[in-house]
Amino acid sequence: MSPAEYDELTAAARKGSAEMMVLALLEERERHGYEIAKQIEAQSESVLQFHVASLYPVLYRLEGKGLVAGKWVEKAGVRRRRYYSLTDEGRADLAKQRRGWKAFFSALNRVAGLNHA
Repeated sequence: MSPAEYDELTAAARKGSAEMMVLALLEERERHGYEIAKQIEAQSESVLQFHVASLYPVLYRLEGKGLVAGKWVEKAGVRRRRYYSLTDEGRADLAKQRRGWKAFFSALNRVAGLNHA
């Protein structure tokens, strides 16, 4: 595999994993972008970090696919925020992505002998 092919593969994996993480967090409840970024960081124990500027293109892409729905919310004394929620299509896609990632990790484990910590 050439370095360019490797870079393309890892970029696709990062993009896919970012989408799945966002969908998974929205499965719990609606959230705004900054909160999603902070949850990813907290739940991954700071291993995964997203700058809000890089997270919004993911949210816009998911919204464009109909997997999440966004709405502006204004509260007194707080600047308005766009909250995102999971759609029915998003729930179905999340289930499909989870199956795919589980199969991938299972195969990787079989080949590389990885064990869960």
